[in-house]
Amino acid sequence: MNNLMAEAMRWFGPGDSVSLGEIRQTGATVVYSALHDVPAGEAWPAAAIRARQDTVAAAGLSWDVVESVPVSEAIKTGTGECARHLENYRTTLARLGAAGIRVVVYNFMPVLDWVRTDLAYLLPDGREALRYEPWRFAAFDVHALRRTGAERDWSPQVLEQAACGWRELGAVGQEALTRQTLDLFPGVRLGLSLDDLRAMLARHAEVGPEGLRRHLAAFLEAVLPAAEAAGVRLAIHPDDPPFPILGLPRIVSTAADLESIVGLAASPANGVCFCTGSLGVRPETDLPGLVRQLGPRIHAAHLRSVTRELGGAFHESGHLEGDVDLAPVVAALLKEQARRRTEGRPDWRISFRPDHGHRMLDDFRRPAPACPGYPLIGRLRGLAELRGLQRGLAHAAAG
Repeated sequence: MNNLMAEAMRWFGPGDSVSLGEIRQTGATVVYSALHDVPAGEAWPAAAIRARQDTVAAAGLSWDVVESVPVSEAIKTGTGECARHLENYRTTLARLGAAGIRVVVYNFMPVLDWVRTDLAYLLPDGREALRYEPWRFAAFDVHALRRTGAERDWSPQVLEQAACGWRELGAVGQEALTRQTLDLFPGVRLGLSLDDLRAMLARHAEVGPEGLRRHLAAFLEAVLPAAEAAGVRLAIHPDDPPFPILGLPRIVSTAADLESIVGLAASPANGVCFCTGSLGVRPETDLPGLVRQLGPRIHAAHLRSVTRELGGAFHESGHLEGDVDLAPVVAALLKEQARRRTEGRPDWRISFRPDHGHRMLDDFRRPAPACPGYPLIGRLRGLAELRGLQRGLAHAAAG
Protein backbone atom coordinates (compact mmCIF):
# COMPACT_ATOMS: atom_id res chain seq x y z
CA MET A 1 0.00 0.00 0.00
CA ASN A 2 1.42 3.41 -0.90
CA ASN A 3 1.91 6.10 1.71
CA LEU A 4 0.61 9.00 -0.37
CA MET A 5 -2.41 11.10 0.42
CA ALA A 6 -5.62 10.24 -1.40
CA GLU A 7 -6.29 12.47 -4.42
CA ALA A 8 -9.74 14.03 -4.66
CA MET A 9 -11.81 16.48 -6.68
CA ARG A 10 -14.91 18.39 -5.66
CA TRP A 11 -18.11 17.43 -7.50
CA PHE A 12 -21.28 19.50 -7.20
CA GLY A 13 -23.66 16.75 -8.25
CA PRO A 14 -25.55 15.82 -11.42
CA GLY A 15 -25.78 19.45 -12.53
CA ASP A 16 -22.00 19.92 -12.46
CA SER A 17 -20.53 20.69 -15.88
CA VAL A 18 -17.60 18.45 -14.92
CA SER A 19 -18.68 14.82 -15.04
CA LEU A 20 -17.62 12.01 -12.75
CA GLY A 21 -16.10 10.27 -15.76
CA GLU A 22 -13.89 13.28 -16.39
CA ILE A 23 -12.90 13.41 -12.73
CA ARG A 24 -11.86 9.77 -12.90
CA GLN A 25 -9.66 10.54 -15.89
CA THR A 26 -7.75 13.11 -13.82
CA GLY A 27 -6.44 10.26 -11.68
CA ALA A 28 -8.42 11.27 -8.59
CA THR A 29 -10.03 8.40 -6.71
CA VAL A 30 -12.15 10.38 -4.24
CA VAL A 31 -14.80 13.06 -4.57
CA TYR A 32 -15.89 15.71 -2.11
CA SER A 33 -19.61 16.22 -2.66
CA ALA A 34 -22.83 17.31 -0.96
CA LEU A 35 -26.60 17.39 -1.39
CA HIS A 36 -26.79 21.06 -2.28
CA ASP A 37 -30.51 20.91 -2.96
CA VAL A 38 -31.31 20.22 0.72
CA PRO A 39 -31.81 23.57 2.52
CA ALA A 40 -29.53 24.39 5.45
CA GLY A 41 -31.11 23.16 8.66
CA GLU A 42 -32.99 20.24 7.10
CA ALA A 43 -32.01 16.60 7.50
CA TRP A 44 -30.50 14.83 4.52
CA PRO A 45 -32.71 11.94 3.37
CA ALA A 46 -31.02 8.56 3.71
CA ALA A 47 -32.26 7.55 0.26
CA ALA A 48 -30.67 10.65 -1.31
CA ILE A 49 -27.36 9.91 0.41
CA ARG A 50 -27.40 6.34 -0.92
CA ALA A 51 -28.33 7.52 -4.40
CA ARG A 52 -25.41 9.99 -4.51
CA GLN A 53 -23.10 7.31 -3.17
CA ASP A 54 -24.26 4.83 -5.81
CA THR A 55 -23.80 7.39 -8.59
CA VAL A 56 -20.24 8.10 -7.50
CA ALA A 57 -19.40 4.42 -7.07
CA ALA A 58 -20.77 3.58 -10.53
CA ALA A 59 -18.15 5.96 -11.97
CA GLY A 60 -15.36 4.06 -10.20
CA LEU A 61 -14.89 6.72 -7.52
CA SER A 62 -15.51 6.96 -3.78
CA TRP A 63 -17.51 9.62 -1.93
CA ASP A 64 -15.34 9.82 1.19
CA VAL A 65 -15.81 13.45 2.23
CA VAL A 66 -18.97 15.53 2.48
CA GLU A 67 -18.43 19.16 1.57
CA SER A 68 -20.42 20.48 3.15
CA VAL A 69 -23.29 19.90 5.54
CA PRO A 70 -24.12 23.61 5.96
CA VAL A 71 -24.67 25.07 9.41
CA SER A 72 -27.83 27.18 9.36
CA GLU A 73 -27.98 30.82 10.30
CA ALA A 74 -30.32 29.88 13.16
CA ILE A 75 -27.53 27.77 14.66
CA LYS A 76 -24.94 30.51 14.10
CA THR A 77 -27.15 33.09 15.83
CA GLY A 78 -28.61 30.70 18.42
CA THR A 79 -32.12 31.83 17.56
CA GLY A 80 -35.30 30.71 15.83
CA GLU A 81 -35.27 27.06 14.86
CA CYS A 82 -31.83 26.42 16.28
CA ALA A 83 -32.93 23.38 18.34
CA ARG A 84 -34.71 21.74 15.40
CA HIS A 85 -31.78 22.41 13.07
CA LEU A 86 -29.35 20.87 15.56
CA GLU A 87 -31.52 17.75 15.76
CA ASN A 88 -31.58 17.56 11.96
CA TYR A 89 -27.80 17.94 11.86
CA ARG A 90 -27.44 15.00 14.23
CA THR A 91 -29.80 12.98 12.06
CA THR A 92 -27.76 13.80 8.95
CA LEU A 93 -24.53 12.74 10.66
CA ALA A 94 -26.11 9.46 11.73
CA ARG A 95 -27.27 8.75 8.18
CA LEU A 96 -23.90 9.64 6.66
CA GLY A 97 -22.13 7.41 9.17
CA ALA A 98 -24.52 4.55 8.41
CA ALA A 99 -23.61 4.96 4.73
CA GLY A 100 -19.91 4.65 5.60
CA ILE A 101 -18.97 8.28 4.96
CA ARG A 102 -16.46 9.33 7.58
CA VAL A 103 -15.56 13.02 7.08
CA VAL A 104 -17.90 16.03 7.05
CA VAL A 105 -16.54 19.49 6.24
CA TYR A 106 -18.44 22.51 7.55
CA ASN A 107 -17.81 26.21 8.11
CA PHE A 108 -19.00 28.78 10.62
CA MET A 109 -18.83 31.90 8.44
CA PRO A 110 -21.88 34.05 9.22
CA VAL A 111 -24.22 35.12 6.39
CA LEU A 112 -21.82 34.93 3.43
CA ASP A 113 -19.57 32.05 2.50
CA TRP A 114 -16.30 32.79 0.69
CA VAL A 115 -15.97 36.19 -0.98
CA ARG A 116 -14.24 37.31 -4.18
CA THR A 117 -14.73 40.52 -6.16
CA ASP A 118 -13.43 39.38 -9.58
CA LEU A 119 -14.28 35.94 -10.93
CA ALA A 120 -12.27 36.31 -14.16
CA TYR A 121 -9.09 38.16 -13.27
CA LEU A 122 -6.86 37.99 -16.35
CA LEU A 123 -3.33 36.77 -15.75
CA PRO A 124 -0.48 37.73 -18.12
CA ASP A 125 -0.52 34.32 -19.86
CA GLY A 126 -4.27 34.39 -20.54
CA ARG A 127 -5.49 32.25 -17.63
CA GLU A 128 -8.34 33.57 -15.49
CA ALA A 129 -8.19 33.58 -11.70
CA LEU A 130 -10.37 34.54 -8.74
CA ARG A 131 -9.40 37.78 -7.02
CA TYR A 132 -10.34 39.84 -3.97
CA GLU A 133 -9.85 43.59 -4.17
CA PRO A 134 -10.80 45.70 -1.10
CA TRP A 135 -12.18 48.70 -2.98
CA ARG A 136 -14.62 46.55 -4.93
CA PHE A 137 -16.02 44.93 -1.82
CA ALA A 138 -16.13 48.33 -0.12
CA ALA A 139 -18.09 49.65 -3.12
CA PHE A 140 -20.65 46.86 -2.67
CA ASP A 141 -20.77 47.44 1.09
CA VAL A 142 -21.09 51.24 1.00
CA HIS A 143 -22.85 51.99 -2.28
CA ALA A 144 -24.98 48.91 -3.03
CA LEU A 145 -25.78 47.44 0.37
CA ARG A 146 -25.53 50.82 2.13
CA ARG A 147 -24.82 49.09 5.41
CA THR A 148 -25.09 51.36 8.44
CA GLY A 149 -21.61 52.12 9.74
CA ALA A 150 -19.86 50.62 6.72
CA GLU A 151 -17.66 53.70 6.28
CA ARG A 152 -16.06 53.05 9.67
CA ASP A 153 -14.75 49.66 8.50
CA TRP A 154 -12.74 50.97 5.54
CA SER A 155 -9.75 53.28 5.32
CA PRO A 156 -10.19 56.72 3.72
CA GLN A 157 -8.06 55.58 0.80
CA VAL A 158 -10.23 52.51 0.13
CA LEU A 159 -13.41 54.58 0.49
CA GLU A 160 -12.13 57.05 -2.09
CA GLN A 161 -11.20 54.22 -4.46
CA ALA A 162 -14.61 52.65 -3.91
CA ALA A 163 -16.47 55.87 -4.71
CA CYS A 164 -14.50 56.44 -7.91
CA GLY A 165 -14.65 52.81 -8.95
CA TRP A 166 -18.39 52.57 -8.31
CA ARG A 167 -19.04 55.53 -10.58
CA GLU A 168 -16.80 54.09 -13.30
CA LEU A 169 -18.59 50.73 -13.19
CA GLY A 170 -21.81 52.36 -14.36
CA ALA A 171 -25.27 50.88 -13.90
CA VAL A 172 -24.50 47.60 -15.68
CA GLY A 173 -21.23 47.01 -13.81
CA GLN A 174 -22.80 47.97 -10.49
CA GLU A 175 -25.59 45.44 -10.97
CA ALA A 176 -23.11 42.75 -12.00
CA LEU A 177 -20.93 43.28 -8.91
CA THR A 178 -24.00 43.30 -6.66
CA ARG A 179 -25.50 40.13 -8.16
CA GLN A 180 -22.15 38.32 -8.10
CA THR A 181 -21.63 39.10 -4.41
CA LEU A 182 -25.12 37.95 -3.46
CA ASP A 183 -24.87 34.75 -5.51
CA LEU A 184 -21.39 33.54 -4.59
CA PHE A 185 -22.31 30.43 -2.63
CA PRO A 186 -20.52 27.19 -3.57
CA GLY A 187 -22.81 24.88 -5.52
CA VAL A 188 -26.04 26.80 -5.04
CA ARG A 189 -27.65 30.09 -6.02
CA LEU A 190 -29.73 31.39 -3.13
CA GLY A 191 -31.36 34.20 -5.08
CA LEU A 192 -30.80 36.72 -2.27
CA SER A 193 -31.80 40.34 -2.60
CA LEU A 194 -30.09 43.27 -0.89
CA ASP A 195 -32.98 43.41 1.58
CA ASP A 196 -32.55 39.70 2.32
CA LEU A 197 -28.88 40.31 3.08
CA ARG A 198 -29.71 43.31 5.29
CA ALA A 199 -32.16 41.17 7.25
CA MET A 200 -29.56 38.44 7.71
CA LEU A 201 -27.00 40.97 8.91
CA ALA A 202 -29.52 42.40 11.37
CA ARG A 203 -29.92 38.99 13.01
CA HIS A 204 -26.18 39.01 13.74
CA ALA A 205 -26.10 42.58 15.06
CA GLU A 206 -25.97 41.54 18.72
CA VAL A 207 -23.87 38.38 18.32
CA GLY A 208 -20.32 39.69 17.96
CA PRO A 209 -17.12 37.60 17.97
CA GLU A 210 -17.57 36.22 21.47
CA GLY A 211 -21.20 35.38 20.83
CA LEU A 212 -20.28 33.55 17.63
CA ARG A 213 -17.61 31.60 19.51
CA ARG A 214 -20.19 30.60 22.12
CA HIS A 215 -22.57 29.45 19.39
CA LEU A 216 -19.81 27.39 17.75
CA ALA A 217 -19.03 25.79 21.12
CA ALA A 218 -22.74 25.07 21.62
CA PHE A 219 -22.95 23.57 18.12
CA LEU A 220 -20.03 21.24 18.80
CA GLU A 221 -21.41 20.26 22.19
CA ALA A 222 -24.73 19.40 20.54
CA VAL A 223 -23.45 17.42 17.53
CA LEU A 224 -20.13 15.85 18.53
CA PRO A 225 -21.75 12.94 20.43
CA ALA A 226 -23.78 12.13 17.31
CA ALA A 227 -20.66 12.35 15.15
CA GLU A 228 -18.75 10.03 17.48
CA ALA A 229 -21.63 7.53 17.55
CA ALA A 230 -21.78 7.57 13.75
CA GLY A 231 -18.01 7.24 13.30
CA VAL A 232 -17.91 10.63 11.55
CA ARG A 233 -15.15 13.22 11.93
CA LEU A 234 -16.09 16.90 11.62
CA ALA A 235 -13.66 19.23 9.85
CA ILE A 236 -14.16 22.98 10.17
CA HIS A 237 -13.06 25.05 7.18
CA PRO A 238 -11.19 28.33 7.79
CA ASP A 239 -12.78 31.67 6.93
CA ASP A 240 -12.26 32.85 3.38
CA PRO A 241 -10.99 35.51 3.35
CA PRO A 242 -9.64 35.26 6.91
CA PHE A 243 -10.79 38.63 8.21
CA PRO A 244 -14.11 40.30 9.15
CA ILE A 245 -16.47 41.38 6.36
CA LEU A 246 -19.67 43.46 6.39
CA GLY A 247 -19.19 44.12 10.10
CA LEU A 248 -19.48 40.38 10.78
CA PRO A 249 -17.02 38.51 12.97
CA ARG A 250 -14.79 35.80 11.54
CA ILE A 251 -13.61 33.37 14.20
CA VAL A 252 -11.77 30.71 12.13
CA SER A 253 -9.12 32.93 10.58
CA THR A 254 -5.85 32.44 12.46
CA ALA A 255 -3.70 29.69 13.90
CA ALA A 256 -4.86 30.73 17.37
CA ASP A 257 -8.49 30.44 16.27
CA LEU A 258 -8.01 26.88 15.05
CA GLU A 259 -6.06 25.85 18.13
CA SER A 260 -8.86 27.26 20.30
CA ILE A 261 -11.54 25.39 18.36
CA VAL A 262 -9.66 22.10 18.57
CA GLY A 263 -9.33 22.79 22.28
CA LEU A 264 -13.10 23.08 22.75
CA ALA A 265 -13.44 19.31 22.81
CA ALA A 266 -10.86 16.54 23.11
CA SER A 267 -12.91 14.34 20.82
CA PRO A 268 -11.07 13.18 17.66
CA ALA A 269 -14.32 14.03 15.85
CA ASN A 270 -13.62 17.72 16.47
CA GLY A 271 -11.21 18.49 13.66
CA VAL A 272 -10.10 20.73 10.83
CA CYS A 273 -10.17 20.96 7.05
CA PHE A 274 -6.72 22.41 6.40
CA CYS A 275 -7.12 25.02 3.63
CA THR A 276 -3.79 26.52 2.65
CA GLY A 277 -5.39 29.17 0.43
CA SER A 278 -7.67 30.61 3.10
CA LEU A 279 -5.04 30.51 5.84
CA GLY A 280 -2.29 31.64 3.45
CA VAL A 281 -3.85 35.05 2.86
CA ARG A 282 -2.41 36.03 6.25
CA PRO A 283 1.40 36.19 5.78
CA GLU A 284 2.08 35.61 9.48
CA THR A 285 0.52 32.12 9.46
CA ASP A 286 3.16 29.38 9.64
CA LEU A 287 1.37 26.71 7.63
CA PRO A 288 3.82 23.80 8.09
CA GLY A 289 4.03 24.62 11.78
CA LEU A 290 0.25 24.65 12.01
CA VAL A 291 0.08 21.20 10.39
CA ARG A 292 2.42 19.96 13.10
CA GLN A 293 0.34 21.64 15.82
CA LEU A 294 -3.06 20.42 14.64
CA GLY A 295 -1.67 17.06 13.46
CA PRO A 296 -4.16 14.35 14.47
CA ARG A 297 -7.15 16.68 14.03
CA ILE A 298 -6.60 17.36 10.31
CA HIS A 299 -9.30 15.30 8.59
CA ALA A 300 -9.13 16.77 5.06
CA ALA A 301 -6.98 19.21 3.11
CA HIS A 302 -7.59 21.86 0.47
CA LEU A 303 -4.32 22.74 -1.26
CA ARG A 304 -3.90 25.98 -3.22
CA SER A 305 -1.82 29.13 -3.20
CA VAL A 306 -2.50 32.85 -3.37
CA THR A 307 -0.53 35.89 -4.46
CA ARG A 308 -0.82 38.71 -1.95
CA GLU A 309 -0.96 42.20 -3.42
CA LEU A 310 -0.40 45.65 -1.95
CA GLY A 311 -3.30 47.10 0.00
CA GLY A 312 -4.87 43.80 1.06
CA ALA A 313 -5.81 42.47 -2.37
CA PHE A 314 -4.98 38.89 -3.35
CA HIS A 315 -5.63 36.51 -6.20
CA GLU A 316 -5.53 32.75 -6.67
CA SER A 317 -2.16 31.77 -8.09
CA GLY A 318 -1.11 28.50 -9.66
CA HIS A 319 -0.91 25.73 -7.08
CA LEU A 320 2.89 25.77 -6.98
CA GLU A 321 3.18 29.52 -7.58
CA GLY A 322 2.40 32.58 -5.47
CA ASP A 323 3.17 33.31 -1.84
CA VAL A 324 2.15 29.99 -0.26
CA ASP A 325 5.00 27.49 -0.41
CA LEU A 326 3.15 24.18 -0.57
CA ALA A 327 6.24 21.95 -0.51
CA PRO A 328 6.84 22.13 3.27
CA VAL A 329 3.08 21.93 3.90
CA VAL A 330 2.71 18.74 1.87
CA ALA A 331 5.83 17.34 3.53
CA ALA A 332 4.31 18.00 6.95
CA LEU A 333 1.01 16.38 5.91
CA LEU A 334 2.84 13.29 4.63
CA LYS A 335 4.80 13.07 7.87
CA GLU A 336 1.59 13.36 9.91
CA GLN A 337 -0.01 10.67 7.78
CA ALA A 338 2.98 8.36 8.33
CA ARG A 339 2.79 8.97 12.08
CA ARG A 340 -0.88 7.98 12.11
CA ARG A 341 -0.18 4.81 10.15
CA THR A 342 2.57 3.81 12.55
CA GLU A 343 0.19 4.53 15.42
CA GLY A 344 -2.29 2.12 13.86
CA ARG A 345 -5.07 4.60 13.20
CA PRO A 346 -7.60 3.10 10.77
CA ASP A 347 -8.20 6.61 9.39
CA TRP A 348 -4.50 7.31 8.82
CA ARG A 349 -4.84 8.41 5.21
CA ILE A 350 -5.59 12.11 4.58
CA SER A 351 -7.38 13.06 1.37
CA PHE A 352 -6.65 16.33 -0.37
CA ARG A 353 -8.12 18.14 -3.33
CA PRO A 354 -6.69 20.92 -5.50
CA ASP A 355 -8.74 23.87 -4.29
CA HIS A 356 -10.04 26.21 -6.98
CA GLY A 357 -8.15 26.44 -10.22
CA HIS A 358 -7.52 28.78 -13.11
CA ARG A 359 -9.77 28.83 -16.12
CA MET A 360 -7.50 27.85 -19.01
CA LEU A 361 -7.26 26.06 -22.36
CA ASP A 362 -10.45 24.06 -23.09
CA ASP A 363 -12.12 25.46 -19.96
CA PHE A 364 -12.98 28.49 -22.12
CA ARG A 365 -14.87 26.27 -24.57
CA ARG A 366 -16.72 24.26 -21.93
CA PRO A 367 -19.91 25.22 -20.08
CA ALA A 368 -19.28 27.50 -17.11
CA PRO A 369 -18.32 25.53 -14.00
CA ALA A 370 -20.95 24.87 -11.35
CA CYS A 371 -19.13 27.30 -9.08
CA PRO A 372 -16.43 29.89 -9.88
CA GLY A 373 -12.99 28.44 -9.31
CA TYR A 374 -13.93 24.88 -10.28
CA PRO A 375 -13.10 24.42 -13.99
CA LEU A 376 -11.85 21.04 -15.16
CA ILE A 377 -8.51 21.79 -16.83
CA GLY A 378 -7.31 24.32 -14.26
CA ARG A 379 -7.94 21.86 -11.43
CA LEU A 380 -6.40 19.03 -13.45
CA ARG A 381 -3.20 21.07 -13.74
CA GLY A 382 -3.26 21.70 -9.99
CA LEU A 383 -3.83 18.03 -9.20
CA ALA A 384 -1.02 16.97 -11.51
CA GLU A 385 1.39 19.45 -9.91
CA LEU A 386 0.43 18.35 -6.40
CA ARG A 387 0.70 14.69 -7.37
CA GLY A 388 4.23 15.27 -8.61
CA LEU A 389 5.09 17.27 -5.50
CA GLN A 390 3.97 14.63 -3.03
CA ARG A 391 5.56 11.78 -5.00
CA GLY A 392 8.85 13.69 -5.16
CA LEU A 393 8.77 14.42 -1.46
CA ALA A 394 7.91 10.83 -0.61
CA HIS A 395 10.76 9.57 -2.81
CA ALA A 396 13.24 11.96 -1.19
CA ALA A 397 12.11 10.96 2.30
CA ALA A 398 12.57 7.28 1.45
CA GLY A 399 16.20 8.01 0.63
